[in-house]
Amino acid sequence: MGEIYLIAGLGNPGRQYEQTRHNAGFMALDVFAERFNPSWEKWQNDKGLLAKAELGANTIYLLKPMTYMNLSGHAVRGVTSFYKIKPKNILIIFDDMSLPLGAVRLRAKGSAGGQNGMRHIIEQLGTQDIARLRIGIGPRPEYFEGKDFVLSKFGEEQKPLLKEALLKADAALYDFIVGGIDAAMTKANAK
Repeated sequence: MGEIYLIAGLGNPGRQYEQTRHNAGFMALDVFAERFNPSWEKWQNDKGLLAKAELGANTIYLLKPMTYMNLSGHAVRGVTSFYKIKPKNILIIFDDMSLPLGAVRLRAKGSAGGQNGMRHIIEQLGTQDIARLRIGIGPRPEYFEGKDFVLSKFGEEQKPLLKEALLKADAALYDFIVGGIDAAMTKANAK
C-alpha cells in the first residue's frame, strides 16, 4: 500500500502576480503537475487550489494556497489535517533570492530562513520537520528592495535559467515521491 503526500507550491493569487519571482513555487508545481493532467478544484472556500494525482501506489495532493504567501499555512494545515498526511510526506516549494537563478536546493527540515510563507506553515503545523525545495531567483540587485524584487517579473534573458530550475525541481519532486527525501536531496543538491 502506498503513502499519501502533499506537494504545495507557494505564490500569490491573481493575474498581477503571474510570472513574478515570488510565484516560482506555483510555476514548479505546474511543471510537476503536467505529467498527471490534474483537475484543479477550489479547497475550503478558496483557501487553495487542490488536485489529486497517483504515482505508482502513492496518492499525491497538489496544492496552491490562495491566501497570499504569508498565510500559506492555513491551506497546508487544512489539507494535511483532512487527509491525515504525515509531516515526513509534505514538501513545500518556494522562491529564494539568496540562491542564484537556475539553482534549486532541497532540505528535509529546518527553519523558515526568512521566508514568510514557510514560517506560517511551520507555525500552523507545529514542526520544522517539513521538506522544502527552494527555487533560486537571485541575486537581488542593490537598487531593488526585497519586496519589489520578488514581485517583479523575470526578464526574457532570465527565462532559460528559470526553465532549467523548474526542470530540476520537477525531477526533485519525482525523486522525493519515488525514492524518499535522502535520495532526492543527493541528486537535487549535486553541483
